[in-house]
Amino acid sequence: MGIDTDTTRRLRDGMAQGVLSFPLTSFHEDGSLDPDGFRAHVAAQIATGPGAVFPACGTGEFFSLDEDEYRVVVSVAVEEAGGRVPVVAGVGYGWAQAARFARIAEEAGADALLVLPHYLVAAPQDGLVAQLEQLAARTRLPLIAYQRGQVAFTAESLKRIAGIRNVIGLKDGHSDLDRLQRLTLAAPEGFLFFNGAATAEIQARAYAAVGVPAYSSAVHAFAPELANAFFTALQNGDHGTVDKLLRDFYVPLVELRDRVPGYAVSLVKAAARLRGRPVGPVRAPLTDPSAADLADLRTLLAAGLDLVGAAL
Repeated sequence: MGIDTDTTRRLRDGMAQGVLSFPLTSFHEDGSLDPDGFRAHVAAQIATGPGAVFPACGTGEFFSLDEDEYRVVVSVAVEEAGGRVPVVAGVGYGWAQAARFARIAEEAGADALLVLPHYLVAAPQDGLVAQLEQLAARTRLPLIAYQRGQVAFTAESLKRIAGIRNVIGLKDGHSDLDRLQRLTLAAPEGFLFFNGAATAEIQARAYAAVGVPAYSSAVHAFAPELANAFFTALQNGDHGTVDKLLRDFYVPLVELRDRVPGYAVSLVKAAARLRGRPVGPVRAPLTDPSAADLADLRTLLAAGLDLVGAAL
């Protein structure tokens, strides 16, 4: 670890000041990329003060973008950020394809890369480390590893990846707090950790207790008022407000999300559309919510916004 200490510092400062924004990628009704809609969405996200912006990641449907579309998405995010917040672009698949996306992100001006779990196969620890080594050798940008799905590092592997010059942090999506505590204890000073659980607010207190207070917020993509209210309450130790937001909004949202595979993205996009955001539909293999689920989402969103005095 040690590449680009300015990016590491900016990310650390941002993590302490606000949630991490994972913007949605805007599509037209025919499924084509909508750059203007995405620009408007990103600009609105940045205006609400996130700690960093992560375009073309899971919430941004990275898996559905071709290289030309990816270039547009990252470029727009960098332009709209204007240096005010760090821009961390998603890359993924095998290391060879990830390196192609990394080059595009470099050219577009991204500050760092989030390395999404590799495609399809399970792999031993040596292979997980080698994947990052191969990518790190092919980009000058700092890397944040993302463990989720088939990627899960041991404490020994964490020490090894933290020794790679480009690797500055780890995002965790497993919510295995025993494992995560071992990883934080094994990491060198200054190594960054992020809570990347689905609907991360649900487990934010638990993650903070093992030394990982920073988290990504899918809710921020459609209701930054709610996401920021939760973040502020958590930072201030206002557990009454945290509990109320969890009980009356976040837990019901998770129960709705769990009805259909892929709703972790589809519901977020649908909620953004309900608020007039120009994000469009999801791309296959995801599907937009059913009429019944959309009606339940509208009711829940209105109730959640009412908690913080915001309008649908």
